[in-house]
Amino acid sequence: MTMSTRTLGSTGPQVSALGLGCMGMSALYGGADRAESIATIHAALEAGVTLIDTGDFYGMGHNELLIGEALRTAPAARREQARVSVKFGALRGPDGGWSGYDGRPAAVKNFAAYSLQRLGVDHIDVYRPARLDTDVPIEETVGAIAELIEKGYVRHVGLSEVGAETIRRAAAVAPVADLQIEYSLISRGIEESVLPVTRELGISVTAYGVLSRGLISGHFTADRQLASDDFRAHSPRFQGENLQHNLNLVEALRKIAGQKGVSVAQIAIAWVLSRGEDIVPLVGARTRERLAESLGALDVTLDAADLAAIEEAVPAGAAAGERYAAAQLAQVER
Repeated sequence: MTMSTRTLGSTGPQVSALGLGCMGMSALYGGADRAESIATIHAALEAGVTLIDTGDFYGMGHNELLIGEALRTAPAARREQARVSVKFGALRGPDGGWSGYDGRPAAVKNFAAYSLQRLGVDHIDVYRPARLDTDVPIEETVGAIAELIEKGYVRHVGLSEVGAETIRRAAAVAPVADLQIEYSLISRGIEESVLPVTRELGISVTAYGVLSRGLISGHFTADRQLASDDFRAHSPRFQGENLQHNLNLVEALRKIAGQKGVSVAQIAIAWVLSRGEDIVPLVGARTRERLAESLGALDVTLDAADLAAIEEAVPAGAAAGERYAAAQLAQVER
């Protein structure tokens, strides 16, 4: 495995070519083993992964506490190399329900105070609203992050799941290092209008969902039983005929992966890596075994013939079903 580095935008930190998304260790994908989660974070740091991604609402703070423990118990050198990205703003109730987003400046600073405490750090490397609060101008939200940067509590401004116009407005207030947004072989919506703007403005992309929540990992099967609290149990792409159609795409991809002697997950991650030096894939591994497989993508080289074969097997727009249910999709700028 060769762990290269990439820079988040023209102003952001240098990070590993792959980042670790920790959401699944706390929420939305069924139960996770705490000890294994911490061991996986430690293994990622040991392998040279520096970008650790979380959200203050993942498990209502559970994920930040988990990462805080993992960092605290990691060797000092590994702990110091970590760069933590935090999403904020999602509002939740005691029952785990969702009740909107809050991007008001006072709320931004309040969220940051709690995140710093839970993570056990003196600053957050990249701080970003999880979604756009349509009741608060993005300029006000980003302005509050800029104030946190001035006071040393945050290093860089990030954005998440916003469209081209919002990106431009945010960047006019303060330098934006990175946009986090879904991007994979079967979720290529950013290519039309978002990616051209981030590249014009020198903003990197951290791509989440590179395996489409396990759908194109090569490990998901049509007969898999999902818990009621698993996001995928309600996701359109995992339902009925949509699921079978999408798994057929995976089988087409499996043939290409087999010819190269790699796994489906590795070729899917390698495809995202091939899209540009300004894109950093986040892998959502919850175990050391899955992490090791994902890291193997760093050694996969895709030539022009490989990319053409992948494009033929899984062309843009080939997936059946939206990436979110209607109510959630309404909260995402496109």
